Amino acid sequence: MNTDTQFWVAFNNIPGIGRVRLAQLESYFGGLEQAWKAPAGELRRSGLDNVALRAISQWRDSISPEAEMAKLEKHHVRVLTCNDASFPARLKEIYDFPPVLYLRGSLLPEDEWCLAVVGTRRATVYGKQVTAEIVSDLARSRITIVSGLARGIDTIAHRSALEAGGRTLAVFACGLDTVYPAENEALARQIMENGALLSEYPLGSRPRAENFPRRNRILSGLSLGVLVTEAGEDSGAMITARMALEQNREVFAIPGSILSPASRGTNRLIRDGEAKLVREHSDILEELNLTAVARQIEMREVLPTSDTESVLLRQLSAEPVHIDEICRLAGLPAATVSGTLAMMELKGMVKQVGTMNYILAREMRQEYKVRVE
Repeated sequence: MNTDTQFWVAFNNIPGIGRVRLAQLESYFGGLEQAWKAPAGELRRSGLDNVALRAISQWRDSISPEAEMAKLEKHHVRVLTCNDASFPARLKEIYDFPPVLYLRGSLLPEDEWCLAVVGTRRATVYGKQVTAEIVSDLARSRITIVSGLARGIDTIAHRSALEAGGRTLAVFACGLDTVYPAENEALARQIMENGALLSEYPLGSRPRAENFPRRNRILSGLSLGVLVTEAGEDSGAMITARMALEQNREVFAIPGSILSPASRGTNRLIRDGEAKLVREHSDILEELNLTAVARQIEMREVLPTSDTESVLLRQLSAEPVHIDEICRLAGLPAATVSGTLAMMELKGMVKQVGTMNYILAREMRQEYKVRVE
């Protein structure tokens, strides 16, 4: 972990010190450790306004960076700053991205292909059914589902993704030491095992009403697009849709009865041309050009993961080559070649045909056209 991380965490505990001011401090001091330890006069010379200076003066002495990190470790919470390579790249595209993300669970490379699913907390039978069906199909197509763990559509989206064997991310409007609503605690544990819980809020932050609209910008910012399955006209889901449009994300909506208050928001999005009408999951995959995402993920998984694998791939083609010849061509010991080929065969990269003769798997030949040079 970067030694500066604890000072990002410390500053993130001070109300009113956000991304812009942190960037200002980092630029002036060269790092947030120096900024945290700087006297008031030097902070003023960095260009901070009086509001920020008062906030730092009020809060800094009561915050211990080391104690904050110990608290995070106790709750098994990781920290990603916006300078970290593993910070979600798509989230950094939005104007008001969070400087710090708290994480429980894991973010994987395939979570790059993710879709936010939002809707009303008072879902109808129709809303529950269509959400479950479309999310299940998306999850089986290897799309990661992002939602907010709220009652109603959010809960159905998370559960449907998990039941379909997929991954899902839940974005909190409070600290990760509080599950809101409390009835979703078991669901949150499942999500940690097959995805992640995320928040921009420090541990101890309560789920305040004003946090939810800000949380929604992260839901849409993480995602390729937002699917609204059922929503009233003035709901939080509609706020998420508007934020997605501002962030240049695709918005999708499922139509509903003109007599149902729960479908007024989705129907309006479609009527006004702000959302694309969705009847089935393939409508979303086609619009986002994700029909082959499962194949792309599979091929990413069989990319060479070491220099030895790369060397051996260059010695193989569609014609069988004996392991002794592979050793000679690669200039590697027999034990190294034998062990690596065994792992590559398990990964589907090569096939053994006959006694100790190897060829490239068909997929590797088609996708990467690796040839003997």
